[in-house]
Amino acid sequence: MTDDTSGVRLEPRIIPFPASISTEARAALQRLVRDDGVPLNSLHAMPSPDDHDGWMRLKAAVDAQYAAGMTALAGQLQSSVTTIEIDGATVHVATPKDPLRTDCAYIDLHGGALVLGGGGDACRIAAQAQADRHRVTCYGVDYRMPPEHPFPAALDDCLATYRHLLDRYGAANIVIGGRSAGGNLAVAMLLRAREEGLPFPAALVLLSPEVDLTESGDSFQVNRLVDVVLPGSLMANNLLYANGADLAHPYLSPLFGDFGGFPPTFLQSGTRDLFLSNAVRMHRLLRRAAVPVELHVFEAMPHGGFMGGTPEDLELAAETSRFVAAHWPTISG
Repeated sequence: MTDDTSGVRLEPRIIPFPASISTEARAALQRLVRDDGVPLNSLHAMPSPDDHDGWMRLKAAVDAQYAAGMTALAGQLQSSVTTIEIDGATVHVATPKDPLRTDCAYIDLHGGALVLGGGGDACRIAAQAQADRHRVTCYGVDYRMPPEHPFPAALDDCLATYRHLLDRYGAANIVIGGRSAGGNLAVAMLLRAREEGLPFPAALVLLSPEVDLTESGDSFQVNRLVDVVLPGSLMANNLLYANGADLAHPYLSPLFGDFGGFPPTFLQSGTRDLFLSNAVRMHRLLRRAAVPVELHVFEAMPHGGFMGGTPEDLELAAETSRFVAAHWPTISG
């Protein structure tokens, strides 16, 4: 973020939901604003980083909402799921009903601003959804989060899971996917894996990744309040998670890491996503490092998509499925 007051002054105005997106997507955006155009999510303030009781109350309320929202999806899924522990990390293992490959695995890292979205139901159902989509076993890491477990607990859990899968499947048979905060952990995990001499996976899927906890990108200002899902700064979350560590460190803001040798990467964002700059800047850095990378930016899409079921959400799902399928190794013999 910057204290510089130079820039472009905007007059008060209403930014309409464009006709260039589907009717379903426009309706999804409309549901997230009041009649006066104020985003409903902007009415909720995060606790201060030192208000741990406040964070625990918020986590309980939001995680219950996440779980309730995912329950409707659960009835449509066919994958079976069990929960295991890997070196202290809780991991939901989802096995597809009709697997495409039994020798490959997908690691799913959930979103939730590094504080929310874990604790069981939502993470477990998300793993099932990825197993259904990619038709391989999916390991959903229910990583520890603050205030009880600040950095580097979540990163430790993700890396423990990756080490376990390296022994079981081999790096060439693993794809890692992360949404929002999960994208942060996916990239940070690979930076740390390289430091430990571990090989990279076959590919990386990053959906609106939260790779810059310093919030230095242009879209953190340009898309503030325009993103009706994530209308403002998550700095309180970032400081709680970092627990005094430098937010610019690559394990916290992996955008500032070295991407040399990184695996093929799929990046997604939207023109109204608060994190658009994260994806755009990372795309350029990966290109400069000669990493094969795809960048998919969807019209008027806010953070996290249009909440599922719209033509745009289905198109994004199809694109990720295509990308992942293209990076499994060829079966020999």
